[in-house]
Amino acid sequence: MIHLKSFIAGFLATLIFHQGLLALLAATGVIGASAYNLSPTEPLGIPAVISLAFWGGVWGIVLWLLVRANHGLKRWIWAAVVGAIGPTAVALLIVFPLKGVDFDLGRVPVGLLLNGVWGLGTLCLLNGLRRIGSR
Repeated sequence: MIHLKSFIAGFLATLIFHQGLLALLAATGVIGASAYNLSPTEPLGIPAVISLAFWGGVWGIVLWLLVRANHGLKRWIWAAVVGAIGPTAVALLIVFPLKGVDFDLGRVPVGLLLNGVWGLGTLCLLNGLRRIGSR
């Protein structure tokens, strides 16, 4: 059951925290990218933001498996670190080359920030989901 909750938390954290921060950064002119991209992805034509949220859910499971042994502040720090480094490294080193996107060092700080906030948001939502399930 915890893996389902981890997936849900990661999925929702993508839509709320990751894309929310991306929208804020775009609105303030810090970056040129736009949030909540509804362009269809290949091969199924799913909106890009939903595809991203699905993978956020998968990463939510990975995040929980890596931080669950920690408690208190240490768990929160690990959530931010794992969230920042894991998805950013995979995106830059695997996903972008597969999609033909050039490696750009300028994306690294933004990726670390967006994904670190996603990690914190995932843990926040997961804590809430775990409390709901324990009643």
